[in-house]
Amino acid sequence: MITLYHNPRCRKSREALQLLEASGHPFEVVDYQKEPLSTGALEELLLQLGMRAEDLIRKNEALWKQEYKSRPLSEKELIGLMLEHPRLMERPIAVSGGRAVLGRPPERVLELI
Repeated sequence: MITLYHNPRCRKSREALQLLEASGHPFEVVDYQKEPLSTGALEELLLQLGMRAEDLIRKNEALWKQEYKSRPLSEKELIGLMLEHPRLMERPIAVSGGRAVLGRPPERVLELI
């Protein structure tokens, strides 16, 4: 089973969802803005992705540019920011069997099938 951390307003996220639907592989969708991740879940997700929190931040997001871009922030602070402002998190993210991929491009989610 694949879990897709999804933002329905994001084109790439919608494309990844369409690819999973077409694949016929079982999956579940989590709208992470409506169902926020816990600190532990986000830390686990970063481990599965093999990424640092800084790499999962959407650097082109207006909030990031206006409020945080010029501030030196620790890993813990960046994780806290993504929990407080989920829109700062890159998406979509697909998880299965202890592995996770960032769906950029969306076709990457098919690597988990």
